[in-house]
Amino acid sequence: MKNIAVIGAGTMGNGIAHTFAQKGFKVLLIDISEQAIERGMNTISKNLDRMIAKGSITEADKKATIENIITYTEIKDGVVNADLVIEAATENINLKLNIFKELSAVCREDVILASNTSSISITQIASVVKNPERVIGMHFMNPVPIMKLVEIIRGYNTTDEVTKAIMDLSLKLDKTPTEVNDYPGFVANRILMPMINEAIETLYNGVAGVEEIDTVMKLGMAHPMGPLQLADFIGLDVCLSILNVMYDGFKNPKYAPCPLLVNMVMAGKLGVKSGEGFYDYSESKKAEKVAKMFS
Repeated sequence: MKNIAVIGAGTMGNGIAHTFAQKGFKVLLIDISEQAIERGMNTISKNLDRMIAKGSITEADKKATIENIITYTEIKDGVVNADLVIEAATENINLKLNIFKELSAVCREDVILASNTSSISITQIASVVKNPERVIGMHFMNPVPIMKLVEIIRGYNTTDEVTKAIMDLSLKLDKTPTEVNDYPGFVANRILMPMINEAIETLYNGVAGVEEIDTVMKLGMAHPMGPLQLADFIGLDVCLSILNVMYDGFKNPKYAPCPLLVNMVMAGKLGVKSGEGFYDYSESKKAEKVAKMFS
């Protein structure tokens, strides 16, 4: 597999494109608008600049990585020469099903179709595809260029050959692929999201404040980031979506999202991406912090 199509130039999609391109693969990055593509490419460029500043890559490495990425705004144009397609669109089942229906119609029948979904059933996604045995989950962790884990999810029909091909490919990216079965939330989010949800419940019930909860988890459990800060980083809307998938899938009240999380998402407080979640990421708040440093 030499030509990798990535659908979606957002946080996960541009990270996946960056990772493949840096390893010498030809990447076909697809999104619905030139503006989305431009934002994604700008993010890749900035992340490569950070790597240069740390001395982990050179300017020549950055140039080669960028040159390995070709952009498209139409799926049918971007996947023509693809050997593997990785869908990294918003965590919405109807959107993903529509994308995979189109992929089934326009891709060669030997092309492996992967989803970066963090919770949605691979078996359900594969149900709209001809040759569903070629559909697999390839769940990268954020930030993709740094995090080592790739959660490999087998759908009900996914073959051993397809699974092995994706496991081997992940190793070529210097990742650690870990195979799991197809149940809501898989492993990573089935364990992580209830913890985040419980942290939100703890705040909702007035047991402690945001910084206090995160401090206990960072210093007491040696987590690099507290659960509320992590929720902001993931996106509160994404956390809510994953919890809803697990609640619907298991019909178990322990996965029911906290009312505070629901209200914050309805209010548009989505975390880092919106400038405010459990913490304030606005420019005015950043300026205030800088002023304090020099006061």
